[in-house]
Amino acid sequence: MEYRHGSHTAYNIEYHFVWATKYRKNILRGDVAARTRELVRQTCDAFEIKILKGVVSGDHVHILVSAPPTMAPSEIMRRIKGRSSSKLMEEYPKLRQQFWGRHLWGRGYFCSTVGQVTEEMIKAYLEHHFEPNPSSVFGIVEE
Repeated sequence: MEYRHGSHTAYNIEYHFVWATKYRKNILRGDVAARTRELVRQTCDAFEIKILKGVVSGDHVHILVSAPPTMAPSEIMRRIKGRSSSKLMEEYPKLRQQFWGRHLWGRGYFCSTVGQVTEEMIKAYLEHHFEPNPSSVFGIVEE
């Protein structure tokens, strides 16, 4: 497992995102798909979000990312969808005809966390990491 580091943090936070074009229109082909990929990469780079894998399909996008703990999943999606939508609409006039109201992407998205550490692993680590002082243990207190 590879941890990323900030000035005062070590982390491994991964998200799987999926979002679709409005009305699931099949427009992510050729130049538009390539430009979408480029815009998603640029946006992620700007916010220190590392793309681990990604696919641009005809009507939706999948990405697996490693994100810093300072960015909520909703903020990641807001930035990626917002920037890519405005740039694509600006650069491809045909999209403005199909997507009136300047909305290229559907309103929602799918997000799932990706974990390499199981609950059992964390419990075992905490139980064997140190000799617990009963007053320093979080959780259910047994009397």
